[in-house]
Formats: sequence, C-alpha cells, structure tokens
Amino acid sequence: MNFIDLTKSRYSVRAYRPDPIEEGKLNQVLTAAQMAPTAANRQPFRLIVINVPGREQDLLKIYQRDWFVQAPIIICACGIPVEGWVRGFDQKNYTDVDVAIVMDHITLAAASLGLGTCWIAAFNPVSAREILKLPEGVEPIVFTPLGYPADQLRPKVRKSLSELIHYEQW
Repeated sequence: MNFIDLTKSRYSVRAYRPDPIEEGKLNQVLTAAQMAPTAANRQPFRLIVINVPGREQDLLKIYQRDWFVQAPIIICACGIPVEGWVRGFDQKNYTDVDVAIVMDHITLAAASLGLGTCWIAAFNPVSAREILKLPEGVEPIVFTPLGYPADQLRPKVRKSLSELIHYEQW
C-alpha cells in the first residue's frame, strides 16, 4: 500500500479483538517510533508498552471507555521536557511536538501491519502518573490501544484543501 492510501485507510479504532499481537509486528511499530524525527534528534520521549490482560480495572481509571482495554496492548507516549529542544527566539519547548510525531509514526506503522490504534488525549493524567509510576519530569502525553480492529472504517469527513492550505501568505 502506498503512503497516501495508508493515510486514507488509517482510522481511530474503537473496538478491538483480543488476539495477541505478534512480537515481530510490535517490534516494527516500536521501531517506527524510534525512527520518528524529533527536533535536533533529542528524542525526548519514552514509550510504556502495557500488557492489558489482568490490568483492565487500573487502566480504566486512566481512560473510562470499555473499548480502551479490549486491545491486548496499550502504549503510553511520554515526554521529557528537560530533554527537549527549545527554540531560542521564544523559548518554545518542542517536546509535545516530538511526542506527537512519534505517536503518528506508531499509528501509521500499526495501520500498515493491519493493526488498529486510537489517539487518546482525554485521559486522567493524575491516574496515569500513579498507575504507571511515572517519575518526576516525565509527562504522559498520549495513549493508544494497539490491537486488531473489530470494527470497520467509516467514511472520513475532512475539510477541503482550499480551506486548509494557503500559498505564499495567509
């Protein structure tokens, strides 16, 4: 599948089969994250790969949707702001941007392997810190289940290119 077709076929999966993920596929997804570009190649992120079976009740404290714990794996992408690149002009720290790029690589790699994901930012950060035992200075940024979809791609609604793209200036 070419890249444009991959972007069109990837969707936010909200129903998962419990089937285990092959180690080779998981490693490919994690390698895609490792290869993600980050500002000044600082790689100010860490991933927590969580095996779901037996941890459902704790994980539901992080995000309270039953489908969140249907997949066999959940990945939490964390940022480490002190490791991030900072733009000199205005001191903007790029850690959140870098983590977003990493998660995008994860979601696209997963889709290319027939796996589903769903970007989750509306989680409880206090519960996430506690349950995952995050040390000071490590911030949970985004979660995704990782597993085989049990639902189907629905039609995507997107703004037109003319609404999104400007040439030369605003």
